[in-house]
Amino acid sequence: MLLVTGVSGALGKLIAAGLAGRADAVLASRDPQYGERRIDFDDPASLDFTGVATLLLISAGYGEDDVVITRHGAVIDAAERDGVAHIVYTSLASAGDHLPYALPHRWTERRLRSGRAAWTVLRNGLYAELLAWLAAPDAEGRITAPLGGGKLAAVARRDLAEAACRVALDPAPHAGRVYDLVGEEAVGGAELAEALGAVYTPGTMAQARERVAASGAAPFQVPMLVGTYSAIAHGFMDGTAGDLRALLGRAPTGALDVIGGKAA
Repeated sequence: MLLVTGVSGALGKLIAAGLAGRADAVLASRDPQYGERRIDFDDPASLDFTGVATLLLISAGYGEDDVVITRHGAVIDAAERDGVAHIVYTSLASAGDHLPYALPHRWTERRLRSGRAAWTVLRNGLYAELLAWLAAPDAEGRITAPLGGGKLAAVARRDLAEAACRVALDPAPHAGRVYDLVGEEAVGGAELAEALGAVYTPGTMAQARERVAASGAAPFQVPMLVGTYSAIAHGFMDGTAGDLRALLGRAPTGALDVIGGKAA
């Protein structure tokens, strides 16, 4: 049996849709509106993986490092206790080492390597959908995100969900593998502006920090988002060499197709 955690999130919902109707897949969430089983990373009593052969562990989401690490550690401990044979984990792309939220992902990868279960790591690139939000035009049609001349090898969330389903449904050939799943086209502010009919007039990191802080974001989210801008702007997120095409068996969806609403 395959069990998937976190199906109430954006990636999880797409994975759930890809597994819909399968008798050998169980969908789990902390939210009772979603999934067939309650799995709450913050509630040890809910971490029951009895009868689960493969666990697709969708990252617990952004939070302070100690919170995310505690959640992931608790899930892996429980999975090993209950005899889960293989854990597939949705991590962060290799280029993401420069991002403020990389550490919990790398800690989780290290924990998997030292554990008893077989493992596969899906190092997901940053979503095209996230880039669309980070660099959305303002009311005057200006993109002011501080991306400088940098670009991002953004990836369609739907493609990542499809890749996760493919690996989790037949994990044995992928044991001990780390896959970098990034887009094959790097996109920057100028390309976004052209696709959206906007004007690219990048602002500064300080301006972005003020804007994010004023948006109601949690304190820990401010450096995360500004750090994302900085990593893109300074050329650390534009690498397009990855494994997504091989896992999908087709060309990945273009980031601009996602952002421009052309992708199915």
